[in-house]
Amino acid sequence: MIGLSHNALWVLASMLMLGTASGLVGCFAYWKRHSLMSDALAHAALPGVVAGYAILGFKSLPVMLLGAAASALLGALAVSWIRSGSRVKEDTAMGIILSVFFGLGIMLLAIVNRLPGGGQSGLDSFIFGQAAAMVRQDMRTMAAAAAIVLLVVLVSYKEWKLHLFDPAFASGLGLSGRLMDAAYLTLLVAVIVIGIQAVGVILMAALLIIPAVSARYWTNAFGTMLALSAGFGGGAGAVGACVSTLGDGWPTGPFIVLAAAGTFLVSLLFGPRKGLLVRAMQRREQMRKLQTRAIRSDKLTEGEALP
Repeated sequence: MIGLSHNALWVLASMLMLGTASGLVGCFAYWKRHSLMSDALAHAALPGVVAGYAILGFKSLPVMLLGAAASALLGALAVSWIRSGSRVKEDTAMGIILSVFFGLGIMLLAIVNRLPGGGQSGLDSFIFGQAAAMVRQDMRTMAAAAAIVLLVVLVSYKEWKLHLFDPAFASGLGLSGRLMDAAYLTLLVAVIVIGIQAVGVILMAALLIIPAVSARYWTNAFGTMLALSAGFGGGAGAVGACVSTLGDGWPTGPFIVLAAAGTFLVSLLFGPRKGLLVRAMQRREQMRKLQTRAIRSDKLTEGEALP
């Protein structure tokens, strides 16, 4: 921590909070099999960001984040409408919304950049992320929002566990499935909205999904998976933030995703539940047992054949 400026420390703290919140919400998306949904909503947030800037004519993070939230929620509603009103499958609907909304966002961004002063708006940072370009008030807003997400997840842990693994029993206890789905969607949109300026709309889905998938290689317990995913996400955010401060203009998002990818690679190889090394050792042990049984069977057969 020694040698980092005050602004760098704020970036580090913000990315730590964002990564932790993303890891927790990413676990919900993993168990609901909504990995592509997070990607679709992240891309769907871009038109709202640009629209928020265009309405005011200057950069105001709260207004732009509200626009991003509205745009992402509109994308979620569009996915639901396509899925329920047609024969299109959910993953196909998500792919359609992802492409359409991102294309709309790029078009609006090109228009705004040609306006007087639009080239200096810094909206391009929302594509790949640039935490170092954020002012201290922006980072405080993002850290506070991430803290609220963390608090909501931790306080309602039992409800989430019931809703994800036994929705019928949860409904019998009076826990509304629609309410929990709405809360899940709200948390997902909240994390995406507060993270897109730092990580970018293209890479935000990776910060949501990679920590959860990595944690799955280490445990079968939901609570432990939540803790590991939060730790992996927070660690990736902190490492990516530190690395991005070493160079002038280095984007934060790619380094965070690369740090998360490193965690995933270690988990893939050495995870005790589904890691490749553990599975190879298990197969080797099974082959050894089969060979031992075969040898014993052959000896018994030879013994019975003797006069």
